[in-house]
Amino acid sequence: MGILTQGSSKAKGQSADPVLTRLVAEDTVSWVRKPHLRSLYLLLVPAAIGIEITSGFDSQLINALQIVPSWITYFGHPTGSLKGIIAAAYSLGAIISLPFIPWVDNRVGRRGSIMYGSIIMIIGSFIQGFSQNVAMYIVARLIIGFGIPACIVAGSSLIGELGYPKERPVLTSLFNVSYFIGQLIAAGIVFGTNNIPNDWAWRVPSLLQAAPSLLQCAFVLFLPESPRWLISHDRVEEAEKILVKYHAEGNPESEFVKGEIVQIRATIELENEARSKGWRALLATSGMRRRTLITANLGLFTQWSGNTLISYFFGDLMKMIGIKDAISKQKLNVGYAAWSLITGGTVALIVTRFKRRTLYMLCTLSLLVVYTGWTVAFKYATTADKAGRKNSAASAASMFFIFAYQPCYNIGFNALTYTYMVEVWPYMERSRGIAIFQLFGRLAGFFTTFVNPIGLGNISWKWLIVYIAWLTYEVVFCWFFFPETANRTLEELAFLFESDEKNTRAVEAVEKVVVEREENVVRSGKV
Repeated sequence: MGILTQGSSKAKGQSADPVLTRLVAEDTVSWVRKPHLRSLYLLLVPAAIGIEITSGFDSQLINALQIVPSWITYFGHPTGSLKGIIAAAYSLGAIISLPFIPWVDNRVGRRGSIMYGSIIMIIGSFIQGFSQNVAMYIVARLIIGFGIPACIVAGSSLIGELGYPKERPVLTSLFNVSYFIGQLIAAGIVFGTNNIPNDWAWRVPSLLQAAPSLLQCAFVLFLPESPRWLISHDRVEEAEKILVKYHAEGNPESEFVKGEIVQIRATIELENEARSKGWRALLATSGMRRRTLITANLGLFTQWSGNTLISYFFGDLMKMIGIKDAISKQKLNVGYAAWSLITGGTVALIVTRFKRRTLYMLCTLSLLVVYTGWTVAFKYATTADKAGRKNSAASAASMFFIFAYQPCYNIGFNALTYTYMVEVWPYMERSRGIAIFQLFGRLAGFFTTFVNPIGLGNISWKWLIVYIAWLTYEVVFCWFFFPETANRTLEELAFLFESDEKNTRAVEAVEKVVVEREENVVRSGKV
């Protein structure tokens, strides 16, 4: 019984023995050589992993359209607060929808939530493309924003709950990387329609924002439901069939799947024992309060780290350092989107080689260094531009730091965001936990996209100093509060901040199944 050579459990105060993690480590067969798992991952790409394409498309759409002459003219040359509310409407719509997300997710499941959110975004995209005035355009963006959280919360959870533990961190990391695919597609489309001599220059890209949602509606029908959602609704047999098919390639006697089913059931039962119903559960215990604090701050970090300044107002930044030609700005914009996708994808594929906390510390420290350098360069470039001169060295340095920013951001706040959220939150509160992350992220996104044009207009390069101060806080918070979650199954992380007694009970339930399985094998061998 080699699997138990390290002991069946640990004393109170020590970590429980990660049984399933050791079983996963013993599986050396690549997912590429597993037909059912391979087909699952291929389905996940358009149905769930690609959900953030819409968010990336949206940020780049507003960014790029601000360079399109027909869009500027049609909406009356928006500036300041009007430009801010056009950009921020997407986040505001998301904020309004968040209180309903956990209820919808629990009621109709992960797949149903993706379908629900996608339909809403399709409606919003068509209203956006056929808008007759700026008010209609803003309302359309509110509707699109209202639909996206349902897809993000359900999609990120479904990826983590369907994925085999060995590939789960990469899958959930690729979820956020799809944001850059959306950025690149939108930048390319707007670049292509830029010279259309009428309103279709902006209407075509606005209508095409519906494309990712249409794909989700089509492909989510072929995805299995989350086994954890099924088990929590007493549909254990359905959950077992899914896990047997995809995690054991159809082998009903799989030791891993039997242990997985037991672990999921035991963990959900243990979560229910101490669970407070409703939103108050997020503050009911010290462990839940710590999760909520980390989640709220991570939501702020993903939007207040200076990224919205670049992703929504790239054209304005180029103009301030002396690059004023629309075609030149569009080319740089497409190049930046491609660079973001390359660096984001690279980081996502190597994320399993490093500890989560190490990557977050590297991310925040490097962002602080880059923003400090950018602020200095930006000061000299904008000062020269205002004086009617051109400081080529300062402009080039500004461009360097803008491009250097993205890989630094991707190390933590892109690649790890949903990987970390899925790992930090136990199943029963995962939807609410990710909804809290979305709430603080959307609030931060709404605020920054609204005030960025105002800040740049009023105090120019000094606006970047605000981000330097915030990034300093991020470094300190990550150091003191972010836990390590690498190399564990979701159930082994369910009681990350609670006493080890619950961890041990869940592990013992799994080991009981493993022992019985091995004893049966021994008996059958003797007969």
